[in-house]
Amino acid sequence: MGTGTTLTRLIVLRGNSASGKSAVASRIRQRFGRGVALVGQDNLRRTVLRERDRPGAANIGLIDAVARYALDADFHVVLEGILYADHYGDMLARLREDHRGPTYGYYLDVPLEETLLRHATKPIADVVGADDLRSWYRPLDLLPGGTETVIGAESALADTVERILRETGLARLPAADR
Repeated sequence: MGTGTTLTRLIVLRGNSASGKSAVASRIRQRFGRGVALVGQDNLRRTVLRERDRPGAANIGLIDAVARYALDADFHVVLEGILYADHYGDMLARLREDHRGPTYGYYLDVPLEETLLRHATKPIADVVGADDLRSWYRPLDLLPGGTETVIGAESALADTVERILRETGLARLPAADR
């Protein structure tokens, strides 16, 4: 059973905490305009379900369902989150396989030291400490099969956004309603 259309784009942004995933996703939608759905792991897991990140958790199915719903409604989807390979890999592989349009995977590779510096500037830094980030950090937690493009910390936010818009073809597509 297919998901989306041959015209919808699915962009999966993964990486450790404070690697820039949410900022990149937000800028992609800002640049493209209407027609891009942001599916954020943090929102669905922490806010909607108030659930811990563990294998087999309910948020995995919810993330899948929301992404599929948006694709089936003719939205391009930017799915972003830490999305550990061992917890979310099977769901992401099925979603990729079922999506009728092109799917792109990006892994934002930021060293632990840089994630700690970036995290310290966030409002949540008072609630989530450096020890938490260290315990969550997984270097190059790539999905199997080479389906992700690794973007390093040296790539500035604007450059990363431009690259993804260009490589996915979103830069050339009309927005639903700019």
